Amino acid sequence: MLDARRASYLVVFVGLVLAGLYALQLGPTVEAISSAVVGVGTLAVMAVGFLVHRPEHRPPWFVLFLGAISFQIGVLARPWATEQSGPASFTADIFSVGGYALAILALLLMLRRQAGLQRHAVVDGVIVALGAGLIAVEFFALPAARLGNRPELVSLLAGLYPLWDIVILLLVVNLGFTTATRLPSFRFLALSLTAVFVGDIGYAIIGARGQLTGSALLDLPFLIAFPLLAAATLHPSMIEMSFIRPRQVQAWSPLRLALILPALATPLVVIVVIHGNESNNLVLALATGGLIGALMFRSVSAVRSNAEIQRGLVFRATHDPLTRLPNRDLLAQHVDEMLQARRQDGIWLLYLDLDGFKLVNDHWGHEVGDLLLVEVSKRLHEITQPFAVLARISGDEFVVADHGPAAQAETMAEKIQAELTKPIELPGIELVTVASIGIAQLTDQRDAESLLRDADLAMYRAKSEGRGRIKVFDAGMRQTVRERVEIELALRQAVQRNQLWLSYQPIVDPLTGRAGGAEALIRWTHPERGPISPVEFIPVAEETGLIDQIGTFVLEESLRQMALWRDEGLLPERFYMSVNASARQLRDHTLRGQIADGLRVYRLGPERLTMEITESILVGDSTQVVDVLNSLRGLGVGLSVDDFGTGYSSLSYLSRFPVTTVKVDRAFVTGLGVDPGDEAIVRAIVAMSTALHLNVIAEGVETTAQRDALIALDVSRCQGWLWGKAVAHDEFAEKHLRVLQDESAWTPPLQQTAGAPQSGVSNN
Repeated sequence: MLDARRASYLVVFVGLVLAGLYALQLGPTVEAISSAVVGVGTLAVMAVGFLVHRPEHRPPWFVLFLGAISFQIGVLARPWATEQSGPASFTADIFSVGGYALAILALLLMLRRQAGLQRHAVVDGVIVALGAGLIAVEFFALPAARLGNRPELVSLLAGLYPLWDIVILLLVVNLGFTTATRLPSFRFLALSLTAVFVGDIGYAIIGARGQLTGSALLDLPFLIAFPLLAAATLHPSMIEMSFIRPRQVQAWSPLRLALILPALATPLVVIVVIHGNESNNLVLALATGGLIGALMFRSVSAVRSNAEIQRGLVFRATHDPLTRLPNRDLLAQHVDEMLQARRQDGIWLLYLDLDGFKLVNDHWGHEVGDLLLVEVSKRLHEITQPFAVLARISGDEFVVADHGPAAQAETMAEKIQAELTKPIELPGIELVTVASIGIAQLTDQRDAESLLRDADLAMYRAKSEGRGRIKVFDAGMRQTVRERVEIELALRQAVQRNQLWLSYQPIVDPLTGRAGGAEALIRWTHPERGPISPVEFIPVAEETGLIDQIGTFVLEESLRQMALWRDEGLLPERFYMSVNASARQLRDHTLRGQIADGLRVYRLGPERLTMEITESILVGDSTQVVDVLNSLRGLGVGLSVDDFGTGYSSLSYLSRFPVTTVKVDRAFVTGLGVDPGDEAIVRAIVAMSTALHLNVIAEGVETTAQRDALIALDVSRCQGWLWGKAVAHDEFAEKHLRVLQDESAWTPPLQQTAGAPQSGVSNN
């Protein structure tokens, strides 16, 4: 690229040298050689540039190359043609006019590819062309056409050459006005066509006096134009000419005014110079009228463009760019207008959130997610028309607002649910959407934001109760939100002030009642409210991201406590700790390093630790989760599935993931000895787990009857109140570890697959 760039400037330099030799008039031989080298060299260089760079948009440059050939043939044929009579005398003009036509076509192709014929640039170009055209017609074309001592066709051609230049001038100006970057190729091309224009003006001057040929110096501009044209094709920037960024509507800058103002002054110049020549009044009037019309059109166009820009800015500020629906701000304006109307039937809002939309983005990408949102917006638009207001206020959340009673809102919500459950066809995939919908009605004169908050609260309540629910707002939800905010603030303080602590529940051998492991459970005692259940604060921790800090605390504290028991001589050889792992932790690739560091610091083997996970995490089948789970098993840490049987229990996912233990949910254990169905489920889980070489733990054991049933089903590990509730570390050590000092009285627990004992933990 660097060589071609330098070569293009070298071509211009050589061309100027040859043009200088031609201008010195050293004789016909030198002039002929200089002219021939310039002509043939230009065509050769253009061919090389075209073949080397191979621009993506080739037609303009190919047409320009053909135009150069046509021009060159016209130059070579002119000496011969001037000596002929009849049609043969016009041979050179035919090729010259063909060259002009091809040059104009090439410029039009460039404009169409790069920026198009932009209205403002065309008008400015017309103003310049009208001014130049008026001069050309009045001083060159008409005088040449009036000459009566030569054939009319000769006079017509002599008058048309300046007009060809005016058209080229119009296109070059338009190209310059509509491109934001002045590339070297464009500059070379513009200079080349300007040189042609200057050369034609010279011939037009002698043509107005009836002469067809003159001094050899008249050909000098054409000799300069050819190497400039060759440089435009050879320079590497010719590739970028197809991708020039178009300019926005431009003000009349000093450079632009330098072209436009002289053009506007041409009628006055013509009047002064040719005053009294009435035969030119029609041309003068047409040109003046055209200039005035162009100016008026430019002014009106500028005003309209400004108005369009303003409308566009307002639209972008008040509408969602993806679905083109009103955004939150515009929705609030519409609702406030509804409030001001003071309708007696009140106002209702539907707050709609797509369930599982994040999974769509994660599995199929944001492009599919955007297509889904657009399709959902179309369906909602069809359902809610013509009177309701529909808005997209964020992500996958939509709001519908209208006048009417609450019953009407519930009917609309049911229609929306029914419509969204219909399959949505997207490229390469078919999806079915489900939405959680909250409804709020406003009959008093509050504001739009309060109504929107109420509908939002109702939607979150619907989502918390399951997928695809509809919930109507009630005042008690505000109290729930206040309590949640209070819990969040207090939980943040608890994390910062180390107010959280762990309790431990034994995991035992049901035959002996001896503890082979413990479940670490997070606990929080509020300084004013007292104990707060994990059922209340764990969801808050997950929503706010505090679960990361809490998870780190539970993991480190569990390992630290086992190390303390070991140092006190209380930790049996095969005793292990089961710790809950949150979904966020299992998507963090640093979890393995964190666990490995903890085990190393506290000098514990990986068989001492089991990470407990939920079924829903496995069903998501996230690549990140799979990678983290595999890395933990590679470390030697056990993996236990909590509450097995209540969710998406499946043999297929148990065989795909590196789990080592399943925990039978307490709901099935409670029915043992009472409900034959529960016993059959537990039996099936045990059989399935045995086939996969997985350990089984039954949780929630509270009676001896349940214990005996589990023993009969070959369940070798249990957990529940029958052997004790979760207690603090000192009480756990006293009740469950010290009794294990007599090794002869202790039966080791079931061995874990891959050599690591397993269990699970729940936050209850």
